[in-house]
Amino acid sequence: MRFPNEPPPIAPDEPASAVSYSAAQEALARCREYRKLHGLYGVVEPALGRIMLEVGAVGALTMPAALGGRIREQLRDRDRHGPIIGHPRSGRWTFLTDHADDSIQDMTILGELFHRGATLAMPGTRIVLPSPADERTGYRVWIDAPTDDTRPTLTEVVTLTRTYRYA
Repeated sequence: MRFPNEPPPIAPDEPASAVSYSAAQEALARCREYRKLHGLYGVVEPALGRIMLEVGAVGALTMPAALGGRIREQLRDRDRHGPIIGHPRSGRWTFLTDHADDSIQDMTILGELFHRGATLAMPGTRIVLPSPADERTGYRVWIDAPTDDTRPTLTEVVTLTRTYRYA
């Protein structure tokens, strides 16, 4: 007898370790692509198959998707767009930028971002890049996938975010 929240049993010809091994291998291949082609030097967390990127050389600003859509449009108009990660379940987007700058220490700026529902990732924190498994489940997806290693400056994204009210 199975309990209501119990996951379905794994087919006899497909052991649990093979499923996680496959996901980890896909994540490793994607991580190599991120490093080689896009300058995103993440590492794979083997147990979960997540691709982790430490904030520092790459900055990250997360905001509500509605506000993110406005920022994305402004960046495209300036031909300064870059990679954006979508978090469909929470309705948020994360903009990847160049390195973190002094705005991360300005409490006025951080307060303004907070009032717009935006959060700035601090250097040393980790963000998760979309893995093939994330994309299949829709848990974490690319709104705009990286095409090379260029990203807008953190200052540009913060400045544009500060011009809008909470969406």
